[in-house]
Amino acid sequence: MPEPSLPPQRRGRLFRFGAGLVVLLALAGYLVVQYVTGGTGGPGCKVVSGKGDGATYEFSPEQAVNAATITAVGTARNLPDRAVTIALATALQESALRNIDHGDRDSLGLFQQRPSQGWGRPEEIMDPTYAAGKFYDHLVEVPGYTRLPLTVAAQRVQRSGFPQAYAKHEPDATLLAAALTGRSQATLTCAGRPAATRAAGADTVRAALVRDFGRDVLEPAGADGGDAPDPSPAPRERTADGGRTVTLPVAAGAGDGADRNAGARGWQLAHWAVAHASELHIKSVAYAGREWTAGHTDSQWRTSDAKGSQDGDEGPGAVRITTAQ
Repeated sequence: MPEPSLPPQRRGRLFRFGAGLVVLLALAGYLVVQYVTGGTGGPGCKVVSGKGDGATYEFSPEQAVNAATITAVGTARNLPDRAVTIALATALQESALRNIDHGDRDSLGLFQQRPSQGWGRPEEIMDPTYAAGKFYDHLVEVPGYTRLPLTVAAQRVQRSGFPQAYAKHEPDATLLAAALTGRSQATLTCAGRPAATRAAGADTVRAALVRDFGRDVLEPAGADGGDAPDPSPAPRERTADGGRTVTLPVAAGAGDGADRNAGARGWQLAHWAVAHASELHIKSVAYAGREWTAGHTDSQWRTSDAKGSQDGDEGPGAVRITTAQ
């Protein structure tokens, strides 16, 4: 005799249960992959206000890398921090700080720049360093841009169909700029789980630093204040656990006056390294008596014996970046 079929209502319940189980398994698998690989899909980084007002912003490792690059390009050009804030808010609106290969018409990249409008070739626009540089090229041509409302300055460059949209990103951009220019100390942390895309070591870290900041970032100062800078790159040291350490000398930058003191420069480099931790397989970053270590669940900067300026006015020190390979 044929087996009796299930009532339609029961079949429906079983179908819904099965579909829900599939969704839950898929979500669990996605979260596991993100955790293991340090994937870019969910928050893994956090910046907090240095003012003690409780403001925070959480973002992904991919977004952290792009924000750090945008900031480094601006400060390498000696632009004021206001320029960096405008650039970060613009990229948050245009691409959510993701280097996307699509957009309205032929728009591409972090700033949704259009090859057909003279922003560059597609492959150039998809290079975050190039894209940030082109944005700053146009921004500095806006008269009095540092005194304009952020949304007005950004719109003068972007000519967007939604000119007021940039304003809503100003609080987050301000937090990011404070940390990534080094004005705010020990305020940016990441989980630091290694990305699965590629192996990386000290040489890759050095190449990324030069790409974003220029070769001067690797050149230590001379033995005393009267000596010319040593043209040799910063040393790599074999650490006791077999990792590699890149030591970056810290000296005041040439940017907007006091904001570019040695302490700010050091914290900019330190926060840049933390932002790149997943991508470049960075294990730890030490500066100014504080150390960040990848993989800690709370991902905090902790007191250490790292040498460096304890205060922005105490003079140059060194940032130590230790990689896993």
